[in-house]
Amino acid sequence: MWAGAAANAAPPAVVDNSATVTPALQAAVAGSWRDPANVRRDPYRHPAQTLAFFGVQPTQTVLEITPGGGWYAEILAPYLRQRGHYIAAVVDPLAVAEGGGRDYQQRSRQSLEKKFAGNAALYDRSTVVAYDPAAPVFGAPGSADVVLTFRNVHNWRSAGQAEGMFAGFFRVLKPGGTLGVVEHRATADVPADDKSGYVGQAQVIAMAEAAGFKLAAQSGINANPRDTKDYPNGVWTLPPSNRHEPAEADRYQAIGESDRMTLRFVKPAH
Repeated sequence: MWAGAAANAAPPAVVDNSATVTPALQAAVAGSWRDPANVRRDPYRHPAQTLAFFGVQPTQTVLEITPGGGWYAEILAPYLRQRGHYIAAVVDPLAVAEGGGRDYQQRSRQSLEKKFAGNAALYDRSTVVAYDPAAPVFGAPGSADVVLTFRNVHNWRSAGQAEGMFAGFFRVLKPGGTLGVVEHRATADVPADDKSGYVGQAQVIAMAEAAGFKLAAQSGINANPRDTKDYPNGVWTLPPSNRHEPAEADRYQAIGESDRMTLRFVKPAH
């Protein structure tokens, strides 16, 4: 069930969380090739239901922004391999000032490329593209069916890059294309320089709409009402980062991973 909303209307009601998961998508999530450590996070990240909610189809060109270690790549690359195309967009290390930031981005890119090179049966048809976060270009205009980003918006806001990133998503998507966003959800709006890792849901919606997107639907599949969002080390206090005292492990494990918004936007067809 999809809930729609006009740009200036109240946010749509939470979508029914039982989005239909196809056998092909379930098979990709259940793949034996997935890292067991990644599989253990499925109860928090709900990959099958999340991708079903975003409407990802095996015939589409899907662009994932900064995929990190490839958590979703392990699912999307084989799911799209035969009839679609998985593209991982990573930060170009040379676009980052020399130093620790550049070194981090270089290691991240090399790690992902090593993962892809190590299993051609899964990743031989996948592509890695590099972008400058200060002036992002993710591909030819109108070349992607779906853009996905998981828990990245807080980083772009703190770096002053969010506006340009959302504009880049809009350019690369085909008319009628989908932008899927999962992000740590703050209780209310937060300053751009907030260090908690959380972002207000209304703020994310406003950023997307400013770039030209329309909010199509939202889902509660990745919500976590146990998350009080008031920890000494922000969202990183919770699993999987677990930046807390060892004695508090049981407390934070009982909370689980963060409360997350799951938003589906569409680029208008006209």
